[in-house]
Amino acid sequence: MIHMSRRDIFKFTGIAAAATATGFAVNKIMASPAAAPIKKLNSALPKALKFLPAPPIDPALTTPGLTPLFTPNKDFFRIDIGNGIPNITLDTWKLKIGGLVDHPAEFSYRELTSRPIYELDATIACVSNEVGGKLAGNARWTGISLDDLIREAGPTKGADQIMSFSDDGFSAGFPIAALDGRGAMIAFGMNGDVLPLENGYPARVIVPGLYGYVSATKWVNRIDVTRFDQQQGFWIPRGWSAKGPIKLQSRIDTPQGSGFFPSAKPVVAGKNVIAGVAWSSLKSIARVEVRVNNDAWMSATLGPELAATTWRQWWIDWNATKGKSSITVRAIDSSGEVQTSNIVGTVPNGAEGWHTINVKVS
Repeated sequence: MIHMSRRDIFKFTGIAAAATATGFAVNKIMASPAAAPIKKLNSALPKALKFLPAPPIDPALTTPGLTPLFTPNKDFFRIDIGNGIPNITLDTWKLKIGGLVDHPAEFSYRELTSRPIYELDATIACVSNEVGGKLAGNARWTGISLDDLIREAGPTKGADQIMSFSDDGFSAGFPIAALDGRGAMIAFGMNGDVLPLENGYPARVIVPGLYGYVSATKWVNRIDVTRFDQQQGFWIPRGWSAKGPIKLQSRIDTPQGSGFFPSAKPVVAGKNVIAGVAWSSLKSIARVEVRVNNDAWMSATLGPELAATTWRQWWIDWNATKGKSSITVRAIDSSGEVQTSNIVGTVPNGAEGWHTINVKVS
């Protein structure tokens, strides 16, 4: 039985519209007692033993309207369950590991950040993201291996789920099989800074390839090894699938039309650029194709590939002619899978379909 839906909760709390915090909200957050440790830790973010290569020059710098390679922390989408930002201090915060394990454990922030640190480039997305929507973001995360923590705890035979719990009452469960070396982590940093308060400080879970509702627990304070037939994450009894692999998606960022967002800038006849991003679960984006009206599909130029776990920017030149035009995009991953045109809603495990916008060229 489906109780209050994600969409109902978003409408009730106003969070769905708050992908970027307002100035008032930011001031309120930074005035809270939990903000003080962040200010102190900004210069003490744990350093990775081996840094990832410096990012390439961002194509968004020369393509107006294109989503940046990395989403700025202040613009990163945020989905919560409506209980507000927890007031957490490092003096009392602990991460407990338990459930179906031989060696339960408890760690302080200092103990965790003393472990081997690494960096991970990963795109995370919300299952509530409509086709063409903005509830996805890419970041360079800094943290420790979740695989190692669970392996040290010693899962017992028959355990098949990792369940993480948040200080705000949220919980999420994903298959233990996802601890397969893909880079699942307990993250303390985001894009070179200490994890922002609204994005899960002091620690959150990041599991590449899975939607956030089954994995991306912010303000995490407990992780249990369990079974799917014994425990369910917060959204599962509310009608969402127990397992949530991210689906192959592509989005048009520019021009903006009447597909998902109202037209922001008029399109003038002549040379224009159609551009956006595409992402998958754990497979690289091999090709992006664009179609204008009913013309043939055209291959777009692809931006730099950071990793198979991140989105990829794309763009194509467009000589626009006066009148109305329909623009459609689709992505193809490294396995040859073509993004489906079948229209599927977000419930129960993510939207599908080609992003199409309608624009008027003057």
